[in-house]
Amino acid sequence: MRINYNVSAIISNNALHNNEDLLTRSLERLSTGLKINHGKDNPAGLAMGKRMNAQLEGLSVASQNAANGVSIIETADGAMSEMHAILQRMNELAVKANTGTMTDEDREILDKEVQALKDELTRIKNDTHFNGQHLLNGEFDLKGYTTEEEVKVSAYSDEVAIAVYDIQSITLTRDADGNIDSAVFTAAAGSEFPADAKVTDIKDNCVTIKGGNGFELQLDFSRATANTYSNFSVDLTGIGDMRLQIGANEGQILELRIPEVSLKNMGIEDIDMKTQEGAGDALERIKGAVTYISDVRSRLGAYQNRLESTVNSLDITSENMTASYSRIMDTNMAEEMTEYTKNQVLTQAGTSMLAQANERPSQILQLLQ
Repeated sequence: MRINYNVSAIISNNALHNNEDLLTRSLERLSTGLKINHGKDNPAGLAMGKRMNAQLEGLSVASQNAANGVSIIETADGAMSEMHAILQRMNELAVKANTGTMTDEDREILDKEVQALKDELTRIKNDTHFNGQHLLNGEFDLKGYTTEEEVKVSAYSDEVAIAVYDIQSITLTRDADGNIDSAVFTAAAGSEFPADAKVTDIKDNCVTIKGGNGFELQLDFSRATANTYSNFSVDLTGIGDMRLQIGANEGQILELRIPEVSLKNMGIEDIDMKTQEGAGDALERIKGAVTYISDVRSRLGAYQNRLESTVNSLDITSENMTASYSRIMDTNMAEEMTEYTKNQVLTQAGTSMLAQANERPSQILQLLQ
């Protein structure tokens, strides 16, 4: 038996220290519910878990973005639903004004209501907002520009490639009232225009050029003072639509395009029903306006269906990723409680053994008596 070095006490102390560390770790895991609380616990698991957590947070925000997109579409569609009802009323008035039993005085009365309804359509276009942003005034339509000051880009289809389109010349022919009734278009050599691009429609001084693969470009000549425009370019930027982040990663974007729903774009800016001829013309134009509104609402409906599917998909992805994150980070409470009980017993036993080991040197005194 030795008195200078109490090896038994040293061994008991080391064991007690190790057991207390294990007990502290078990207590921390039981308190937090996580089996990885520090980098030393599982470096690879911690890195993976933090990446998953960031992904989960991003998915949650992306789901909110998609839900906001649905709200935007519902707001715009609700406004256009009212526009549809107004156009239906205007159509009824046009049918009534186009019959021979009506006098011009009667038609003037009907025309006053038509003009009031046109003002209401304009008001709806200007006052439909979401979070302070105009929805129906073309703010979220694709933008394009020309090098000719008097020629504006009115609209172009989604199938049109982003590029600069060179035009050799456009020659306009006007009627007695100064409105454009025909146009001859010639693309510049080597231009990006489709080979079969040509003028297909003219309405309200807007010239529509169509080509293969869905190419459609509408140029506005309402400010034009000349009859021929030569050697100018059209820059179609492909930007301007509302871009919704619908995923947690870069590039997961939905481009939401809402065309301008104006009297001019609907083709009813100049209608009047003061004469039977005017009523007949208005009847045709109102049908075109109904078609235009229907096309826009169909586009928005497709966007809404996609966004609702996106919300469902994001929820499912988030659910599965949460389960994966839980498997990496969360502690098994039953197993950890068993471990905690074991370490608690060992700590108590170690404390008792250390006390007994520290008493052993005092027993040597009995040999000296």
